[in-house]
Amino acid sequence: MTDPPLASRAELTRTRLLDAAITAFSEKGFHATTTRDIAGAAGMSPAAVYVHHRSKEDLLHLISRHGHRATLELVRDARASAGDPVSQLAAVAHAFAAYHAENHTVARVLNYELSALTPAHQDEIAELRKGIDTELREIVGDGIAAGLFDTSDPALAATALASLGVDIARWYREEGAWSPQQVAEFYSDLALRMVGAHSHPR
Repeated sequence: MTDPPLASRAELTRTRLLDAAITAFSEKGFHATTTRDIAGAAGMSPAAVYVHHRSKEDLLHLISRHGHRATLELVRDARASAGDPVSQLAAVAHAFAAYHAENHTVARVLNYELSALTPAHQDEIAELRKGIDTELREIVGDGIAAGLFDTSDPALAATALASLGVDIARWYREEGAWSPQQVAEFYSDLALRMVGAHSHPR
């Protein structure tokens, strides 16, 4: 068996470091995590971190950018998979909740370590989060316009819907009482109730 190309080996190393950073940031928080912690979890020397990443903040930025892009794509795909606003909200809430349960470790980093990013990186991630919020606001707005939702404050409802899903990452654990699918189904129904949906798809 031949050794993998250098480019592939470098990519594998970067991935190992990113995975180790996700675990460390999730367990200890960004500021309490050292590059030694990350390197040790990846089975490398501390110097290896700086070979592949400029800084600890660079790792957090890569994790945040990838995770928020994936979340925005997931929300858009879920919305596109359904027709009317009721079905769209049910699909988006289901996908959003399932993602935060299945990926609760990285989701905790995405949502609770943003203040550690540089101002420029915070602005970049804020744009991605704004995209997610826009999708939710449009669904709620479309539902109200179609007479399918009944809520007094569409913008606040959309914010509450996002917060509801994000908080799953704070408390969800695999050893808990509910599977990601159970959480997703419950939150999908709860989202419809929050906006006063007049019909619940089954």
